[in-house]
Amino acid sequence: MSLAAPRARRLAGLVPIAGVLLLLVGCAGVTPIGELLDNPARYDGKTVRVEGEVKESAGGLGLGAYQVRDATGTLTVVSERGGPPRSGSKVGVKGRFEALITLGSKSLAVLREESRDSR
Repeated sequence: MSLAAPRARRLAGLVPIAGVLLLLVGCAGVTPIGELLDNPARYDGKTVRVEGEVKESAGGLGLGAYQVRDATGTLTVVSERGGPPRSGSKVGVKGRFEALITLGSKSLAVLREESRDSR
């Protein structure tokens, strides 16, 4: 019996594990919007990444603002590098989180866009 056969079986068993690890690493950097809004002081001034659907957008003269909604909440994103994405599109956005005002249990915050990609 060849030594290659048991080694091949062990490697084949590692392939699903490697796939799961890659999936987890890819998702690890996304912060749920609800987490940002529930803990604004923790994230204020920090660079975070969110993903979701664009709900509202407005722009002009190379500036834009839009709202991104995920399953946990909605956050306004401000873009100084170009127009906003169209409503209904899926995006991933990296930017600096800014907690503006917290009144009781409600937080007003924005994400200053650093980069954006389509999903």
